[in-house]
Amino acid sequence: MTLNIIFLVIFFAVMITVGVVCRKRAQDVNGFVLGGRSVGPWLSAFAFGTSYFSAVIFVGYAGQFGWNFGVASTWIGLGNAFIGSLLPWAILGRRTRIMTQHLGSRTMPDYFSLRYKSPALKIAASIIVFIFLIPYTASLFNGLSRLFNMAFPKIDYIWCVIAMAVLTGFYVIFGGYMATAVNDFIQGLVMLVGIVAVIFAVLNQNGGLTGSMAALAEKSGWEFSSFFGPDPLFLLFVVMLTSLGTWGLPQMVGKFYAIRSEGDIRKGTIISTLFAIIIAGGCYFIGGFGRLFTTQDYVTANGFDSIIPSMLSNLSPIIIAIVLVLVLSASMSTLSSLVLTSGSTITLDLVVPAVKKGIDEKKKLIIMRCFIAFFIVVSAVIAIIQAKSKIVFIAQLMGVSWGALSGAFLAPFFYGLYMKKVSRSACVVSFVTGVSMSVLQLVKSLAGFSFGVSFLDNVMFKTSIHSGVFAMLIGLVLVPIVSLIDKKTRPKGVDEIFSCYDKTVSVPVSGSLPEEDPAGEKEDK
Repeated sequence: MTLNIIFLVIFFAVMITVGVVCRKRAQDVNGFVLGGRSVGPWLSAFAFGTSYFSAVIFVGYAGQFGWNFGVASTWIGLGNAFIGSLLPWAILGRRTRIMTQHLGSRTMPDYFSLRYKSPALKIAASIIVFIFLIPYTASLFNGLSRLFNMAFPKIDYIWCVIAMAVLTGFYVIFGGYMATAVNDFIQGLVMLVGIVAVIFAVLNQNGGLTGSMAALAEKSGWEFSSFFGPDPLFLLFVVMLTSLGTWGLPQMVGKFYAIRSEGDIRKGTIISTLFAIIIAGGCYFIGGFGRLFTTQDYVTANGFDSIIPSMLSNLSPIIIAIVLVLVLSASMSTLSSLVLTSGSTITLDLVVPAVKKGIDEKKKLIIMRCFIAFFIVVSAVIAIIQAKSKIVFIAQLMGVSWGALSGAFLAPFFYGLYMKKVSRSACVVSFVTGVSMSVLQLVKSLAGFSFGVSFLDNVMFKTSIHSGVFAMLIGLVLVPIVSLIDKKTRPKGVDEIFSCYDKTVSVPVSGSLPEEDPAGEKEDK
């Protein structure tokens, strides 16, 4: 316990110092929300990766999907790296950075308003963000509970939630986006060191990689040590939701708003992808060996979240301390990104437009900081209630939040960057479809009712993972179709919006004389 405390004290001290130092970069709204749009490739890439991977993945998903798929769950991590990190940087990064600066957009709801010429879309998107980011934020605290109880068995988990909330609130409220980005970089380094240490420590318990694979096949069957696992189709759905989903999450896409230049985007693409391969690939790879460290009866009694702590319980004290800081880093980095996104969205997209007299920069910052504190407090309270009472509704709502956000936002955001003829009605259809499918999934799970249609019950709404993937795919299909049918709600002035991609530049040429000189020829003659 002494070693754990020492690691945590050092970690907390560094986070607080960064918050104080970065306070000078958060004196106006642009600096507080976007870091002045001058964030370099390393900070941006690590901010993207650490916002992506939290304790929910390391403790919850790695344990659950590792148990269900075996080492084939590593495909989820690789999908996260290439579909969830490489492709959005390559496809969305540059165009998002250029268009959002051209429009003067600082949040995703603001982008929808300016791109589609509709203040109503801003309000609708803000409400969706407000509703579905809070339970997602609360889930980050819950991911810590198992590991915290293992490392500090005599201390109530409530104090961990309070400490994490206070510390995160401090550096986000003081330093804004830049403090978040710098701390994300530091936390990302901790995560890299931690996951490598855990991989070697876990595999060594069963004679290395070869011994662990052989032991897994012997204990659980060859399918759990095979390339595609026992259920390849469900594995594909998990890969799609956890990978394609990043394309429509406001806290993820927002990282492209703040990056400094196009050259930095290219560098950030490589850094972010490599980071994801190590972190996500490592988490799911280790989770695949969960069956070597516990039993079905234990998992049935204690849930999937107990698998990873069981795996780590017999490791050396220093490894456990590293893992504790690793998971704390993963949770705090994602938490800071979520509350900054929520606070800025509510302030800039709901509160400020509602005040007719206008609000100056200082008041905007004060309001934004108050909302950030509010989101942190509410999320911490929900996490404590969930940990103490095990309310099923909260857990279910956390499961559908990712699908709702990405299902609603992915298609209109993506097409809005590339297609001039996307209509407002198509955007509305995507919002309604994504949210409706997620709510239906939640109601179905809680009430246990059946649609009476095999495809709906056993495929589309089988789990929140299935409904989330279908919500995103349906949105990608419906948006261009609706835009083609309904031409009346296409916004005017789109050519001017897309002009930011077609700027003319002057470049020097190697030769300035024409190949033939008629005047010279006449003189020679």
